[in-house]
Amino acid sequence: MPSPKPPVDPETLPYRPCVGVALFNKDGLVFVGNRIQQFDVGPKTWQMPQGGIDEGESPSVAAFRELQEETGVTPEHAEIIGEIEDWLTYELPADLVGKALKGKYRGQKQRWFAMRFTGDDTHIDLAADAHQEFSDWRWAKLSEIVDLIVPFKRDIYERIAKDFAPLAKAADNN
Repeated sequence: MPSPKPPVDPETLPYRPCVGVALFNKDGLVFVGNRIQQFDVGPKTWQMPQGGIDEGESPSVAAFRELQEETGVTPEHAEIIGEIEDWLTYELPADLVGKALKGKYRGQKQRWFAMRFTGDDTHIDLAADAHQEFSDWRWAKLSEIVDLIVPFKRDIYERIAKDFAPLAKAADNN
């Protein structure tokens, strides 16, 4: 059965500039949060922190800001250890175009950063920001992330898992 025609032609909409963070703990595991959903996207609701880049903001500054907003982790407890320099894009499913992302975007173009978490689990506070993104969180193996994400972001997560694999190691082995 073909997808229903979206109320807005996705070709007329831009991609939202965005960043994402793969936050690795001292054991080489990556933070994933169970996203609080505004729309039904199916059972795969775990993802890594991500969000929009504000006007005039660099991607690295946006990455630290989004990390703090979504996890409570401050720049004092995280350091950039890697970056995917390409812009990775995904398209929203047809039924979400014109609804998700405030209805203004066809999907997102993302810059991804790997960060080492130098704090401990007490530094994670999902309610640190008034607009809470995640209902709960856990540490996962980087190899698990592809199976946790919504299908329309799967290609991006496959790339992250491949590119950041050398960084998914215990901190004492760096």
